This record gives sequence, C-alpha cells and structure tokens, in this order.
Amino acid sequence: MFGKILIANRGEIACRVIKTARRMGIATVAVYSDADANALHVSMADEAVHIGPPPAAESYIVIDKVMDAIQSTGAQAVHPGYGFLSENPKFAQALEAEGIAFIGPPVGAIEAMGDKITSKKIAAEAGVSTVPGHMGLIEDAEEAVKISREIGYPVMLKASAGGGGKGMRIAWDDDDAREGFQASKNEAKASFGDDRMFIEKFVTQPRHIEIQILCDRHGNGIYLGERECSIQRRNQKVVEEAPSPFLDEGTRRAMGEQAVALAKAVGYASAGTVEFIVDGDRNFYFLEMNTRLQVEHPVTELITGVDLVEQMIRIANGETLPLTQDDVRLDGWAIESRLYAEDPYRNFLPSIGRLTRYRPPAETNAYAPGTFASEAGDTVIRNDTGVFEGGEISMFYDPMIAKLCTWAPTRIAAIDAMSDALDRFEVEGIGHNLPFLSTVMDHPKFRSGDITTAFIADEFPNGFDGSVLPVDVLSRIAAAAAAMHRVAEIRRTRVSGRMDNHERVVGDDWVVGIRGHDTEAELACHIAADPGGATVTVDGTAHRVESGWTPGDTLAILSVDGSDIAMKVDKVTHGFRIRHRGADLSVLVLSPRQAELTKLMPVKVEADTSKLLLCPMPGLMVRVDVSEGERVEAGQTLAVIEAMKMENVLRAERAGTVSKVNAAPGDSLAVDEVILEFE
Repeated sequence: MFGKILIANRGEIACRVIKTARRMGIATVAVYSDADANALHVSMADEAVHIGPPPAAESYIVIDKVMDAIQSTGAQAVHPGYGFLSENPKFAQALEAEGIAFIGPPVGAIEAMGDKITSKKIAAEAGVSTVPGHMGLIEDAEEAVKISREIGYPVMLKASAGGGGKGMRIAWDDDDAREGFQASKNEAKASFGDDRMFIEKFVTQPRHIEIQILCDRHGNGIYLGERECSIQRRNQKVVEEAPSPFLDEGTRRAMGEQAVALAKAVGYASAGTVEFIVDGDRNFYFLEMNTRLQVEHPVTELITGVDLVEQMIRIANGETLPLTQDDVRLDGWAIESRLYAEDPYRNFLPSIGRLTRYRPPAETNAYAPGTFASEAGDTVIRNDTGVFEGGEISMFYDPMIAKLCTWAPTRIAAIDAMSDALDRFEVEGIGHNLPFLSTVMDHPKFRSGDITTAFIADEFPNGFDGSVLPVDVLSRIAAAAAAMHRVAEIRRTRVSGRMDNHERVVGDDWVVGIRGHDTEAELACHIAADPGGATVTVDGTAHRVESGWTPGDTLAILSVDGSDIAMKVDKVTHGFRIRHRGADLSVLVLSPRQAELTKLMPVKVEADTSKLLLCPMPGLMVRVDVSEGERVEAGQTLAVIEAMKMENVLRAERAGTVSKVNAAPGDSLAVDEVILEFE
C-alpha cells in the first residue's frame, strides 16, 4: 500500500480524501494557492506545498507545479478529487512517466470518456442508448444555428470538455443558439482550456439519474445503484438522493449493466459515474461518463456501506474488488444538499466574504464511510466540508461550502431528517442557499418524488423570495417567540434591578407580529408560566413550550407541543429575526399598548435605484458594452461580470440613455457597486 499520497485539489473533496487516507494509515500532502494558505485542507494534511497565485489557471491546474510538489514530498500516488486535473489525460500521462500512481482510471479511458463527442460514439457502439445529436465539432455560431434547426429545438449546447454545469446552455430558438454558443465557448475556455462544442437534443421532462460503478484492473466491474440528481439549477446539481424514487428494479439493472459494459469497453479501472437522462416512461439515454469521483458520492456510500475513496486507492494499488455484483445491497435512503455561497434572494448570484459564523449540525459519530449507515442508528447526519468559522469564501473557486447528507430507513424519514438538519445549520457573513434547500425539502412535489430537471424552473419561475409557512407553524413560532421574549425580559429586569423581592414586572399578555415573504400575521398571546416551561395561548390555541434557550443563543431548539422546533434567532428591538424552514421572519413581541402605537409609525421608503445598474455580485468586470450618451433598449446587453468561473450577462430592464460609466474591464467590483448611471 502507498505510504504517502498527494491530493491535487482543494476544499471539501481534499478534506474528504484526507479522512479516508488517515483511516488507512496513509500520509497526505495538500497543495494550496495564495488564497488557500489558511484553508482547512492545508491544516488537515500531514504536509502542504504552495503552488502559486489564487487563479486556478496559475496554480491548481498547472501540471508542472503539481509535479514539483509530488517530487519534493516523495508522494507515491495522487488523488485528483474532482474538477481541476481530475479528468486531464496529460496529467495522468505525466504521473505515469514519473512512476507515480494515479488514483483514477487509465489514460485511455480518460481520453475516451472525457471527451463527450467520443464517448457518445463509443457508447453507441457498445449498445448503450444515446440522445440524438450532432457528434462533430461546431466551428461558429451560425453553424450551431444550422445544426440546431436540423436536430429540432430545444437543444443543449455543451462543451466537449465540460462538467459541473459549466459551458452548457439550453437553446429554444436561433437567437438562443447564437448567444449560447459563444457564451458556452467562453466559459469552457476559461474553465477547462478547451472550447470545443457539440449539440444534442434536449429531452423535455427529463430526470437526471446516474449509475455509480467500480472497476478494478483485473477485469472486474460492478455498479452500486443509482443517484437521482434531477434537482438542478442552471445545469448544476443542488440536491441528490440515492436510490431514485422513480426507478424500478428492472430499469436499475438495465442501466447498471449498460454502465459496466461501457466501462469495460474502454478498459476502465477506478470509481466512475455514467450519467443518463430518463424520460417519464423510464426510457434512458446516455449523457456522459465522469471518469472521477462525483461530488454526490456520499449518498452512495451511505446506502451501500462502501468507501469509494478507499476503493479508488486500493484499485490504484492493484488490488482486486472485494465485492461482486451479488454482494451489493442498497440499504435505506440518503439525501445530499449542496450548500453554496450563492444568494437565493439575488437570483442565486455568487457571494464571497468571511464566514462570521459556521456551525453545522452535529454529525453522527458512529458512522464512517465503509460501513452501512443503518449500523449507526435510525438516522445519520454527515457533513463534508472544506471551510471553518472565520475562514474566507474566495471569488476564485467553486462556491460550494459543504455537502450536508442525511440517511434514514425511508425516503420521507431522510427528507425530514434533512429539514431538521438544515434548520440547525448556522451560516453567517455571506449569502447562501440554506433557505432555498429547506424550501425544496418541504415542497409537495419533491416529497412525492414527482420531479424532473425542470423542477426549480417550474416551481420557482420568478426566483426565490423565501417560503411561506402554514398557519399552524406560524402559531408554534409565535408561541416560541413569546416564551423566548419572556425569558429575555425576565433577565433584563433582573440585570436592571427592577425585579424586587421576585415581584413579577414582566407581563403575561403580548401581541406577536410576524412579517415575511407573503406573510403578515398579528397574534395575541397569553403566557402562563411554570417551573417546567410555559403554556402559551395563541389566538385561542394553547401550546406547551419547553426550552433551555438562553438570551444570546443564536440557535434555539424548543419543544412545542411535544415536538422539537429549531430556529436561527437574532435579537432585534422588541423581538427577533427568526429563520425556519426557508422563511426569514421579523417577529416582534409587543405589549398590547406597544402594538397599538407601532401601527402609527411611518414606513421607511427605500432608496430609488431605478436609474442605476448595480453589480449584483462580487466579481471581475469582463467587459462594458455601452458608452456614455448611448441609447439602450430593453434586453440589450450592458456588461458582463465573471464570478466563481461563471460569466453573468447584465441586461437593460427598459429603454434609456447612459449618463455615466463607473467601471471598466478588469475592475474588481463589490455587491451593489454602481456600474452605470442612466438619465
């Protein structure tokens, strides 16, 4: 077995590999850029080597720099994680030339499957169902339009070397094809150094289901069930689960056998994933093969008891698979929520900055990859992360903060466990998608399993403003808030000296006002306290509230009517900001007289920004397409901002004339910085 491996990656996947290597008794080497000098993966590894400036193109994907780190540390093998150099055949060749083991598949398999055009041809020859499309390269936008017309709209424009949603666009007409082709080429060039494009038919109402495979170097191959990855936004997976709520055993077997056959056709050896599009009749079509570990691999580990990273290491060491297909057992259900540094209230635009608070829910300590989750208890919580409280989220890399996973014997139990874990996950200092993830978990279509890759576009067509909680939940929140407010008031009066000889000066009657997205409620509360808690009557309905909450705690876990409710709590004047199940609420707890007077207070008018183009995210100005004095029309491109490897086109919302240009290409911009002013 290897004595030392280098992880040619960063963030949560580097930390994930280090954990398994440590358990196997293998020393680890981390690499890091200037931006990651204080990163978690650097402190976790046994050694760390600096490899360059923050941009990945100058550090993490520079083969010579990684090779120098290998040579200087004496690492015997390299795990590439995902992204960066993980599917770069030149990197695998460089390792092979130096006698360094690549913890991944052979070079030939990477070349064959890493190119989407070539992989589709091989899949078709191997008898795997494929999506109709144009398999040759496309030279320019006009040729893309011609091909798209021949295939028939809608079509998917895809970068041949793409992945992770980068370099992909759906085109519904000629204009989409022209613009999407160029934008996808630009993204592909920036992210992968390869701007080749191809086009395929976009299957409407599809489900994205993928098969996890393991193959060794001795001709053995198995599939470890499937993962449902249909909850996507801009072709980027957001929620994954295993198994799929849609597949039957016959379809699962057929997809798995085709996936293994394809792998064997290219001499595959390592962990890999074969992705399929599945329609409503369970017809499935090959999309691509990812010749690496997938982001969502934890859900497969949770239901199969297989540590995929360990198996990748053992396969690279020449060992034989310890399992046959008959040994594979799917146990229970697992859900993964990807926590991104993306602000859902700003159309999921990237957010950067310092994590002033980062408190994940407690993991299940009895669980470890390589064991069945069911051995650890009725539910399991796992959080794969690469950040820590006080750390920085950089503009240079992928916006993922963590992958929160839950396991339970049934799908609904796993979803409920996820909802509760998300409620207990505290993240402050940056915009993030926790509230959106909570809303997805409670959505009736998701809970029923009736989902497609269009779920987010269909269910949130106007973006996300927060969830609307049912009346019974608002009543429980009001009871909890009134009880917490009473505790805070008692402490305040004691500190101020107003409570003399235990005389009660804190009232029993309160008015709880709740304001949030499409929510406005005013609830009368009466509190009857006792040593064990309080009975809070909310508009005639009695709730028993028990809590160990202390003023200043930012996470409140209370028992209301015998069941726990977890809320993120921030103290504000006369109440709280409460976040629960995707809702962000302003909850004021007032005396009846205060409530009367509050209604007379004037409402603050927001500043008028209608004549300004504000930067929607921290990023780099790529270009400005207009000049001072120019007349623009609605929908016209004004500027392009790059953030976290994605190009974002800013368009005019209405016609107008540019009066001032405040930014130039190359400028680094902050959120809400003024780019353009209009007359």
